[in-house]
Amino acid sequence: MALHESLALDDVPVETAAFAVPASWLSLTIGHVLTGVGADHDPPIRLDDILVIRHAFKPGGHRGLQGPDDLTEKLVTAYTREQSPDRFRTAPPPRYWVILVADGARRSRLWGTFENHGEVVEERTEAYSYFDLRRSSFLAPLKDRLVVEWDNPRVWLRRADSSRTAAMPVLEIADRDTVPFPGFDNVRLTYPKLCEMVEDHRYADWQAALSEVQGVYLITDSANGKQYVGKADGAERILGRWRDYARNGHGGNVALRELAAASRVAGSRGGTTTDHARHFVFSILRVFGPSTSSTEVAAAESHYKRALMTREFGLNRN
Repeated sequence: MALHESLALDDVPVETAAFAVPASWLSLTIGHVLTGVGADHDPPIRLDDILVIRHAFKPGGHRGLQGPDDLTEKLVTAYTREQSPDRFRTAPPPRYWVILVADGARRSRLWGTFENHGEVVEERTEAYSYFDLRRSSFLAPLKDRLVVEWDNPRVWLRRADSSRTAAMPVLEIADRDTVPFPGFDNVRLTYPKLCEMVEDHRYADWQAALSEVQGVYLITDSANGKQYVGKADGAERILGRWRDYARNGHGGNVALRELAAASRVAGSRGGTTTDHARHFVFSILRVFGPSTSSTEVAAAESHYKRALMTREFGLNRN
C-alpha cells in the first residue's frame, strides 16, 4: 500500500498528556476513546504514539483490499506494511497503527491495531518501504464495534495527536453479540469467517458443536467452482481439522498445497501464504458421533467424492 497523500495542513498536534474536552464537543470522539483506553496501559499509550489509517476497498485492483473477504490478518498486514519510502522521511512513524475500514461514505469501522517494530531495511526497494507490523491487543475489545466519522476520505492516514483527527466523532459502539450456531446442515463459512470462527469467543457455540463431531466436509473455491471433499475423524473432530485450514489455507492436502505453492510463486511482493484460500467456502456434508469408527467416516468421504466427482473435476487427488 503506497501512501501518496500528505496529512492535512491543519493537522496540528494537540496536548496529549491531559486531553481537554472543549465545551462545544457534545459527543464522544475518537480522541476520547484512544486517550481513555491508552491510559489503562502500562506504560500509557498517548495520542502521539498512534497513527490512524483508513482502508477502503479497491475491487479489481492489483494492490489493495478488494472486498470484505480480504479482511484477514495476513492480507491486511501485507497491505498495510508496504509504504511509500518518503512517507516517514521527516519523522519516524508512531508505534501503534490503528486500522479503520470504510463502512460507507464517511463511516469507518475499527478493524484492529498493529504495533510497529520498525522498518525492515533489507526489504526496502526504490518504490516501497516495509514495516514489521505485529497484531496488538490495544483496542481489541472494540474491534468491529467502534465506528467513527472520517471527515475527509481523500486523506486516509493521520496522526492521532492532530486536533482534526482527535475531534472525529464516534458514531457507534455496537454490542458484541454472540453468533448462534445455525445447525450442521446450515454451516457455510467463507475462509475469512472460518479464521474468525475458530478463534473468536463470539463463536463459542460453533466451537463447542464442531469440537464434538467427526464428519465429512466440503470446500468450494467460489472463484472457479472447484470442490474438495475432506474428512475429520478419530480424535481430531471438525473444529480441529478446520483450525489447520485457518492456519495455512491447505490443511496438508496435496492439491490445496499445490494451489498455495503456485500462489506464492505468482503473487506480488507482500503477498501471503493463504492468498489461494481467500475464495474458499466451507460447509458440512455429513456429521458422525465421536464413537463412530474411522472406517465408516472414510466410506462416507469416498461416497461424496464419487457423487460430486471431485477426483475427476475437483481438487481431490485420491
